Amino acid sequence: MLSGIVLAGGESKRMNGENKSLLMLGEEALIQRQVRIMRAICSEIIIVTNTPRPFLRKVDESVRIITDYIPKKGPLSGMHAGLTLARHQNAWVVACDMPFLSPEAAELMLRKKKEGFEAVFPRIDGALYPLHGIYDRDCAQHIWSLLMNRDTELSSLQKVLCWREVFESDFHASGIDCGFIRSIETEEDYHIALQLLGLGRVSSPQNQCSGQVL
Repeated sequence: MLSGIVLAGGESKRMNGENKSLLMLGEEALIQRQVRIMRAICSEIIIVTNTPRPFLRKVDESVRIITDYIPKKGPLSGMHAGLTLARHQNAWVVACDMPFLSPEAAELMLRKKKEGFEAVFPRIDGALYPLHGIYDRDCAQHIWSLLMNRDTELSSLQKVLCWREVFESDFHASGIDCGFIRSIETEEDYHIALQLLGLGRVSSPQNQCSGQVL
């Protein structure tokens, strides 16, 4: 059994404050796409956000929407809340701006975690991606200690968790495309994602979020 946790916080400064979770990808919002993909392997989905109202109109009541225990402390705060309230021992934690989530990659990392680790991260092109990682629910205690020490850096997870990495070659050996790490940070990223999904180039994210038909 696996919990899926989407961290839907952040100020989206490079997207002029737009809520990236609500960007439209064809006929569904990004958050709807993420929930749909994660349900392939997750029996529980949690969205962590301090602005829950917009999500109530986008997801059904089976999706749990929770808030941070300590607001405005970045993704570690969201991870702490999600893991603390997760019903299952293992959780797949992702950022809300990732449109190409890979259940296959998550399953591979989950198998690696069961070898005796608290967390498993992808390492792609030399970089770690903790926000497409698999975590033990008990990691919440370590994250809380970081927050109490005013440490909000994602990289600090490497100091307090018993973790391992899964390399690009490991994913490729299992036939998994590593494009799952792609995220939408800018408007150009958004248009690239649309193109990769075969949806072409559309107008601004602002128009998409406002529900205008293009």
